[in-house]
Amino acid sequence: MELTPDRADGTLINDFGTSLLRIDIVTGPVLYVVLGLATVQLLYLLLRAPTLAWMLTVVIAATAGAGVAVGIWFVVVIVVDAFGMSPGLASFLWFAATCSAVALALANFRGARRRRKIMAAASVLIFLASGSLAINASFGLNRTLGSLFGVTTETAIALPATVTPSKTGPLYQSWVAPPDLPAQGTTGSRVIPNTISGFTSRPAGIYLPPAALVPHAPALPLVILLMGQPGNPDPSFIAATLDQDAAAHAGLAPIVIVADQLGDPASDPLCLDTPNYGNAETFITQDVVNWARANLNIINDPRYWTIAGYSNGGQCAISLAAKHPNLFSNVVDISGEEFPGSEIQAATLADVFHGDQASYDAMKPLNLLAAKKFTDTVAVFTVGSNDTGFVPGQKRMAAAASAAGMTVTYWESPNGGHVLPALTDGLDEAFVVLYPRLGLAPKTD
Repeated sequence: MELTPDRADGTLINDFGTSLLRIDIVTGPVLYVVLGLATVQLLYLLLRAPTLAWMLTVVIAATAGAGVAVGIWFVVVIVVDAFGMSPGLASFLWFAATCSAVALALANFRGARRRRKIMAAASVLIFLASGSLAINASFGLNRTLGSLFGVTTETAIALPATVTPSKTGPLYQSWVAPPDLPAQGTTGSRVIPNTISGFTSRPAGIYLPPAALVPHAPALPLVILLMGQPGNPDPSFIAATLDQDAAAHAGLAPIVIVADQLGDPASDPLCLDTPNYGNAETFITQDVVNWARANLNIINDPRYWTIAGYSNGGQCAISLAAKHPNLFSNVVDISGEEFPGSEIQAATLADVFHGDQASYDAMKPLNLLAAKKFTDTVAVFTVGSNDTGFVPGQKRMAAAASAAGMTVTYWESPNGGHVLPALTDGLDEAFVVLYPRLGLAPKTD
C-alpha cells in the first residue's frame, strides 16, 4: 500500500491508517454501530435462566457498578477537581451505565461455561469503548478518531502565492465577489517554525475563506484561535461559523490560524514562557505572528487582528490581549478559565512560580487588565448559561475589561454548558460583533 506525506510535518502515514483516523465518531455511523454492538452484548449477558439467584445477581451487579461510578466521580470530579469543571449529567450517566455494564459482565464469569466467559471478557472491552465514545460525543469536541487521540490528520494546505494590496476603507465596500467564488472556504494544516521560541507545537490548523481562494484575493483580517486542554488545533469548528458568515457577506471572512499553545495535550504551559513547559507565549506572539505576516494574505494592521480562545485557550486569549495590545485589538474569550492554572492553583504556584504568589497574581488577567487602559480594543466574552463553574469568572472578566476601557460584549449561550454548543454558539455570537469591526460588514445600530 502506498505511503503518502499526508501530515503537514511530512510524516509518512499509511493511507488506510489516515482514513481510519479521520472517521467521524460523533455524528457518523461508528458511534451507533459500537453502541448497537454493546446493546447486543448486554442482552446476551442478561439472558440466562431467570432464576431468583440470577435476577438478584443482576440487580447487585448493576447497583455495585453504579456505586463505583458515583465513588469515582465524587473523588475525581468533586474532590480532586481533575477537569476544573463538572463534565455534565450526560457524561455521568454514560459513565455510570458503563460501570454497571462492566460489573454485569464480570458477574457472568461466576458459574459460567467457557463460551460465556469469553463473551463476557469481550463485552468488557466493548462496554469501555462504547462508553468512551458516548462520553466523547456528549462533549462533541473530538469529532474524529484522530482528534480523540491527539493526532493531526489535516493535510498540508496550499497557501495562495500572490498578495493584493487592500484598498482603503472597509473591505465590504470595495470587494466585488467574482463569478467563480467558491461556496465554502478550505481547511488544512501547516507546521509553524518555532524559530524564536523553541516551543514544540503540533501542526496548526488553517482556515482560508472563499474570498482568499480566488485570483487577486484581497488582504483579509487575521484570527488566531487557541483551543482547550486537552484539545487539538482543529479548524473545523471555526470554519463552520465563518463559512456561514462568508455566505452572507460575499465570501468575506477572516483568515484563521488555530495555533497549538499546548504542545503536549496532557500539559498546560499556561500561555507563558516558563522553564518547565517552554516558551508558549513567545511562540504565539512572535513565531505564529511572524509566520502569518510572511505567509498569509492578511491585513498588516493589528486593528484587524483577533486573538480568540475556548476554555484554556480563552484564558490565553484575554491574557495575551491584555499583555500585547500592540498585536491584538480584538479578543474573544469563550468559556475561558479565569486565570492560568485556576483548577490546580496550589500545584501551579509551586511548579511554575516556585511559591512566588506575587508573580502568580501578576499573570492573572484581572490584574493585567487593571494595570493599563485600552483605548481601541473590542472584547467578546461568552459562556454557557448553565456552566456554573465558569459564568461568575466570565462576568468578572467582562467587567474588568470594560473598566479597563475595552468595548465589551458579554453573552450567554442558552444552556450551552462547557461542551460543544458553548464553543460553536460563542463563535457565532463573536463574529456577529466583530464583522463590522473588521470591515467585513456595515455597522448595525
